[in-house]
Amino acid sequence: MKRIVFLLVIFSTFAFAQTADSLFTDANELYKNGSYEKAIELYKKAEDLQVHSDDLYFNLGNSYYKLNKIAPSIYYYEKALKLNPANSDVLTNLAFAKRMKIDAIEVMPKTFFQKFAESFIYKLTYNSWAWLAVAFSFLGAILFLLYHFSYSSGKKLLYFNTSILSALLLIITVVFAYKSYDNEVNTKSAIIFKQTTEIKNAPTLNSDTVFELHEGTKVQVLDAIDDWKKIKLADGKIGWIIAEDMKEI
Repeated sequence: MKRIVFLLVIFSTFAFAQTADSLFTDANELYKNGSYEKAIELYKKAEDLQVHSDDLYFNLGNSYYKLNKIAPSIYYYEKALKLNPANSDVLTNLAFAKRMKIDAIEVMPKTFFQKFAESFIYKLTYNSWAWLAVAFSFLGAILFLLYHFSYSSGKKLLYFNTSILSALLLIITVVFAYKSYDNEVNTKSAIIFKQTTEIKNAPTLNSDTVFELHEGTKVQVLDAIDDWKKIKLADGKIGWIIAEDMKEI
């Protein structure tokens, strides 16, 4: 009985993967033929199967871009970057998509550490940094063993120094992994999907409007109360928006 259940699990997993792959392949063909709306339907079906891939999100962003739909194209490019921050194709196409936005928000000056984190630490996911930490830990252990069992003073010095370097790199990658994880978990971003939306100074409809935003603009989500979200722009402006006017990445 256990063997039958095991075989059923394997078969269902294989069938699931085959279905997702076939949907992705068919959608790619539709995209090549210029049938962008039909391609989106199949890409979305693959997404509904809990398939998370930067290639899938990249192709979805491209499809929406071809249809001149600003918000969803930027939204899926951002989702692709969340999985693979170093994807140069996504970065290039996202830059083109952002040119269609109405809102031109000036970014606040950043400190050296913020620039370093964005240009280096956040270019890899926390999983990638964690794997690098594991690799350096194994490398350090091997070098220490070589140092311990080596009889040559020259080799001992070499193995000792390189094992110390591996230990330092291990500490650095662990810190970077934690920093990347903390950024991913605690930094929530969203894309405005409504063509024009009013940002309030309080989470009520009768509160004052402080500014307006348009589709495609990226915001940081700070808090939530009922059907409202507190957001922050890259220029430091803060306000409240109706939750359904945007979509979290």
